[in-house]
Amino acid sequence: MDYDVLEARHVRDHIVWVRFRDGKSGEVDLGPVLRGPVFEPHKDVNYFRQFTIDPRWHTLTWPNNTDVAPEFLHENVTPAVEPSETP
Repeated sequence: MDYDVLEARHVRDHIVWVRFRDGKSGEVDLGPVLRGPVFEPHKDVNYFRQFTIDPRWHTLTWPNNTDVAPEFLHENVTPAVEPSETP
């Protein structure tokens, strides 16, 4: 699927840089969508930074098995240069 996340890096706060299979890339601020009890741990930036790319669903996922739909990420990405690795 074109919306598959191939690469993702934490930028700052709740902002992630992502690159999709269709070549689109940029930043997504997930802060405004971290609502409800399931996303409570994500408000801590140190926890938020623990995302990985799920190999089956090709989207961001966290240790508590929460994820964000790749379509949502794709629709809400703002073009930005690829960030360098964060420490």
